[in-house]
Amino acid sequence: MKKLTLFLMVVLLVAILVVPAMAKKYTIATVVKVDGIAWFERMREGVKKFAADTGHEAFLVGPPRADAALQVQIIEDLIAQGVDAICVVPFSPEAVEPVLKRAMDEDIVVITHEASNIQNAHWDLEAFDNYAFGAKLMDILASYMGEEGEYATMVGSLTSKTHMEWITGSVERQKEKYPKMKLVTETPLEDYDDQTRAYENMKELLRTYPNLRGVRTAASTAAPGCGLAVEEAGLQDQIAVVGPSLVSLCGQYLESGAVKAIGFWDPADAGYAMNKLAVMVLEGKEVTDGMDLGVPGYNNLRMDGRVLYGEAWVFVTKDNMDQYDF
Repeated sequence: MKKLTLFLMVVLLVAILVVPAMAKKYTIATVVKVDGIAWFERMREGVKKFAADTGHEAFLVGPPRADAALQVQIIEDLIAQGVDAICVVPFSPEAVEPVLKRAMDEDIVVITHEASNIQNAHWDLEAFDNYAFGAKLMDILASYMGEEGEYATMVGSLTSKTHMEWITGSVERQKEKYPKMKLVTETPLEDYDDQTRAYENMKELLRTYPNLRGVRTAASTAAPGCGLAVEEAGLQDQIAVVGPSLVSLCGQYLESGAVKAIGFWDPADAGYAMNKLAVMVLEGKEVTDGMDLGVPGYNNLRMDGRVLYGEAWVFVTKDNMDQYDF
C-alpha cells in the first residue's frame, strides 16, 4: 500500500509539473492600422485560423479609422490587460515606439509587420524585401510597355516609407534594365491613399503626357482610380497600370484591361505568421536565418538584424484573379 501511495504521489507531482507546461496557452493581440477594411478583414481570417489550429487566444483589433493616437490607445489598453504578446501593423512606426517599449518593459512579446525601421520590437516580419517587390512590379510594367516609352509613378504620400521603397526599387530596375523607358515624374505624384485623388492624378497625367505608356502606383486604392480614368478615356490598349492592390478593388479593371496587373501579399498568411513567431519567442525558441514558419511565403526567412524577410508576394492578372477573392 505504501508503494502504491508513493507511486501515486510521484504521478501526481509529474502531472502538476508537466501538464501545465504542455497546456500553456497564450493571449496574443494583433493590432492593425484600421479595422473594418478588406485588407485587415482578410488578416483577421489568418489570426482566427491560428487560434483554431493552436488553441491560443488570438484576436485582431484596430481603430475605426487610420489614426496613430487611437492605435497607441489600443496598445496601452492591451498592456493593462496583461496580454502575452502584441503583433502590430503600425500606422506610424515612430508614433508607436514609446508604447511598444512600455510593452516590452512589461515582458510582453512584440512582433511588428510593415515596420522594418522599428526599434522597440523583438522582431519585425516583412512579407518581402520592398525594393525587390518594386523591381518585380517594374519587370511586369516593362513587359506590358514593350520595354520602352514614358511612364509615371504615384504614391500615397512621399513620407510613406513602404511606398517610396517600392517606387525606388522600380525606378532603379528600370534604369538598370530598361533604358528605352523614360520616367516623366521625377517626384512621384501623391494620392493620399484616396481612390478619387488617384483618378484625378491619372486624368492630369493623360492631359500632360499624351505619349504616356505606363503608370506604377503604390497605394492599394491608386490602381483602381487610375484604371477608371484609363477606361473612361478608352486607352486600355495603350496604357499599362501596374501596382499593389486587391482583386476586390481592381477586379473590374483587370477584366477590362484598364489595369494590367496587381501585386500584393496575403494578409491572412501575414497574420498567421506573426502570431506563430510570437509564440516561438514566448516559448524561448531560437529564431534563425533561413528558418521555415510553415506559412506560404515565409518558408525561407532572410534575417537582417531584427527584421525577417519572406518572399510572400503574389502577382495577379485577369487570368488568375479568380483565385484571390478578397
